[in-house]
Amino acid sequence: MTAQTIPAAHPDDISPRPVPWRRMTGIIWRQHRFALLCMVAVLGVAAVLLWIAGITLHSRYATALACHPASSPACQGAVLAFNGSYDFLANGGILQPLPVLIGAFLGGPLLAREMETGTFRYAWTQGFGRRRWALAKLVSLAVAVMVPALLFSLELYWYFQPYFATGSQSLGLNQMTPFIPGLFDVHGVVFAAWTLAAFTIGALAGMLIRRVVPAIAVTLAVYAGLAFAVAAFLRGHYLTPLVTSSPDVPGNAWIMSQWWTKGGSFAFGGWPPDSVLHRLCSSVPAGPYGKGSPQAFVQCLSQYGYTQWTSYHPASRFWPVQWIESGWLLALSATCVAASVWLVRRRAA
Repeated sequence: MTAQTIPAAHPDDISPRPVPWRRMTGIIWRQHRFALLCMVAVLGVAAVLLWIAGITLHSRYATALACHPASSPACQGAVLAFNGSYDFLANGGILQPLPVLIGAFLGGPLLAREMETGTFRYAWTQGFGRRRWALAKLVSLAVAVMVPALLFSLELYWYFQPYFATGSQSLGLNQMTPFIPGLFDVHGVVFAAWTLAAFTIGALAGMLIRRVVPAIAVTLAVYAGLAFAVAAFLRGHYLTPLVTSSPDVPGNAWIMSQWWTKGGSFAFGGWPPDSVLHRLCSSVPAGPYGKGSPQAFVQCLSQYGYTQWTSYHPASRFWPVQWIESGWLLALSATCVAASVWLVRRRAA
């Protein structure tokens, strides 16, 4: 058989051998190590500062809790010391941007930069392939983003424990519900889930837009809208709220709504109108701020046949709600990854 008669090789027979997955992981690390190290550095510095502040906070809480008698000047000073500790961290607002900033600035440029510059074509010629290239990038970096975020979120959960302790309110200590919007989603496992969701939303936006800066902007906007919708409309309906007519609702419970009935019929919602209070409860003694306490008004109105009802979630539901929210966020992240891979196969050329 001469050279002229040798049959032409099929294109599949001369294509480069696929790059092993382990080598792809190494290449992805070299490509994105600067961004990942920056993320770890930011979370690491925040974790150290939070640990230092947390030791002080827990120490002051233990001192105030163990102090007796509670009415003594020394105990009052201990309570004030705890209540004044790190107010800027108490409601979690300063930590709220962390998940979306990590996700947007790591996920947004992930595919968008490759598409914008055209370097994705080079990767395909080295034996990566479209699907394997996109899948390896997304999965590897998703794990690299989620693990540090999960560790940091567990430290946040430890830090905020004194604020959620049952019975602290009776001693005058600040007590909050763990369901406060802006605080719920920055501690516990859901912090890592929101970070992962922001990362995968950014990757999908980058694949759709193929431009880095617009992809980051869209990620920030989508995340903000999603977080607002979940806090305002969705989170309170994961589980059916408890309903009670008892005035002794725990101080760390999440109050969904309150209303009043009289004779079995609805009277009014929320706090009683001033006209009712002036007419029926004008004799309630003034409190330290010039008005009667809520408990005094409740007792007064109950004498006239009014009953206050409260719909609430107890603090014991914190972890079930955390797992429910984390579950659908993981499903959303998986959907974004699948959509990104599909778009790479369909649209990249």
